[in-house]
Amino acid sequence: MTVKELIEKLREINQDRIVVMSMDPEGNGFSPLGDLETCAYTNDGGYGEIGLEELDDDLREQGYTEEDIKEAGQPAICLWPGY
Repeated sequence: MTVKELIEKLREINQDRIVVMSMDPEGNGFSPLGDLETCAYTNDGGYGEIGLEELDDDLREQGYTEEDIKEAGQPAICLWPGY
């Protein structure tokens, strides 16, 4: 993904969301940005977790359930590598 493409995607999203990333703690590899998605982020002092903000029919078809919703999560954007 290019900077231009990232900016275009970010313009469509609420600017008050925090940004979280999928990560490798050791920094063993690097990859171009592949995608981003909105999510709910929680952190209890260790590594954080992401989950769904809400469940719709498309997500149900992909196998997600109510257990995947993070009701207490903070609205966020997750950046995913494009292996």
